[in-house]
Amino acid sequence: MSASTDVAPVAATRTPDGAPRKPRREWGNPLLAVAAWLMGIVFVLPVVWMVLTSFHSEEAAATNPPSLAAPLTLDGYREFFGVGTGLSPWPALLNSLTASVLSTVIVLLLAIPAAYALSIRPVRKWTDVLFFFLSTRMLPAVAGLLPIYLFAQYTGLLDNIWLLIVLYTSMNLPIAVWMMRSFLAEVPGEILEAAAMDGAGLLKTLRTVVGPIILPGVAATSLICFIFSWNELLMARVLTGTVAGTSPVYLTGFVTSQGLFLAQVCAAAFVVSLPVIIAGFAAQDKLVQGLSLGAVK
Repeated sequence: MSASTDVAPVAATRTPDGAPRKPRREWGNPLLAVAAWLMGIVFVLPVVWMVLTSFHSEEAAATNPPSLAAPLTLDGYREFFGVGTGLSPWPALLNSLTASVLSTVIVLLLAIPAAYALSIRPVRKWTDVLFFFLSTRMLPAVAGLLPIYLFAQYTGLLDNIWLLIVLYTSMNLPIAVWMMRSFLAEVPGEILEAAAMDGAGLLKTLRTVVGPIILPGVAATSLICFIFSWNELLMARVLTGTVAGTSPVYLTGFVTSQGLFLAQVCAAAFVVSLPVIIAGFAAQDKLVQGLSLGAVK
């Protein structure tokens, strides 16, 4: 009979000979970090170039290639804010802010109950309902522009800010329902059962139980709806005029028959983009948390 020998398992930090194993280099994280930095630079560089060009004169901005050592000036911003010309961008900026904020609030008030019914308390054929919401985004906006224009002309809503609020709400509502449905699907069912056993009604459950959990998702959805409404140009360009014109419409006024004034356009574009940038920085932590819940897959 052959004697059996017990062999002790080799530690993961040592080779089969007992020598210390060299630590394995992790190349994944550094490569991902470098790729993330490169992508960030690619996206940020045009913005930095735009801001730098906005502080140049028209002569310096029109040179090819542009001169980075050109003297800085505020002439582009003076032209944008109408210093000496009497043209002010504040009505257009106020119209954009009003339409974007009010439409975003209305979208959230409608999307959260709809998403609750499609996720936590699913209705019959809820997949068909989601597909119907998504199908409303399949029609190009320009295809429905003529009927909307004729309706606004017949009802006297041309150049009216409330028409834009209704349109922005209808345009962003399907996206908000899909996003909020994904956020609400992440809410544990045990928490809702516990709230129901404690006697909490629907409104109290939404306010005290579900609300704090989906707060990052609400922030992400509201920011995306605000950006879409703030940047919308086609509807505002066709359906508004001198009263309800938004900031993108005002921005197109710098492209004249005399040519493109690059420094003025860059200054105007930076000012118009500033509210979106500020909102993004203010809600960046909630935005990252919300997107990590699974809204964008």
